[in-house]
Amino acid sequence: MTRGDGARTNRLRVALLQVSYGDDESLSDRVQRVSHWIREIGPADLVVLPELWAHGGFASTSWRATAELMNGPTVAQMASVAREVGVWLHAGSIIERAEDGADRGAEGRGLWNTSVLVSPQGTVHKTYRKIHRFGFGEGEPRLLEAGTDPAVAELAHGTSASRVGMATCYDLRFPELFRRLGDLGADVIVLPAAWPMPRVEHWRLLGRARALENQSWVLQCNTAGTHSGVEMGGHSQVVAPTGEVVAELGSEEDVLLTDIDLSLVASVRADFPVLADRRI
Repeated sequence: MTRGDGARTNRLRVALLQVSYGDDESLSDRVQRVSHWIREIGPADLVVLPELWAHGGFASTSWRATAELMNGPTVAQMASVAREVGVWLHAGSIIERAEDGADRGAEGRGLWNTSVLVSPQGTVHKTYRKIHRFGFGEGEPRLLEAGTDPAVAELAHGTSASRVGMATCYDLRFPELFRRLGDLGADVIVLPAAWPMPRVEHWRLLGRARALENQSWVLQCNTAGTHSGVEMGGHSQVVAPTGEVVAELGSEEDVLLTDIDLSLVASVRADFPVLADRRI
């Protein structure tokens, strides 16, 4: 049982934490600050953090030095807070490094941009290594391994459950991944990001498109502030299976707390069964 109201069997209360940070806050200080924020936001079923909010979305020069094992301090702290609060926590993503002697990936780098979903019991429930690396040969493609496997997790809340697909930032530009998540049964897709301000209108538009074309809820949690010389776009948003934006933040640090009606997925798909007409 999560901290949300179990009587809302077809609803999921979500909280998107649009974290802002600069270059003067240490990784450990930011982890402690965000932990306190999670404790204070009030009842929710699912809390979502942005991509690389602890390690820095554009702080690529420090990624290798700050990379952590999956059981490292950032995930351990997030697991502790999720257990303390009793909430599902999509802890955004971390720079994951391979354990000694473990597979280091196709290019041998042993580093991934890995999203982590933590259960209310404080266990790592599902991970997703980002498949599409942003940077056009620099940044992620030069430093990190590409993930290979789409990820969908069963998320129990109250007396109900939902199927949650996981994607990360630049993945938003690749509709075939979202179609695959739908084929795997996702009715909600969670997308943490470090999406810059100059392309924030792409972020808003593509989120609506992915929700509409797959008739799924899309939860987009972006970063705010400026770090490594890059201004982040904010505008975290919750998009319904109809493509309608039901809630959206501005460009500053903030929390978006809203209920989503999970039954809307089935009703939209029944009323306008476009997915049944696929031929490719």
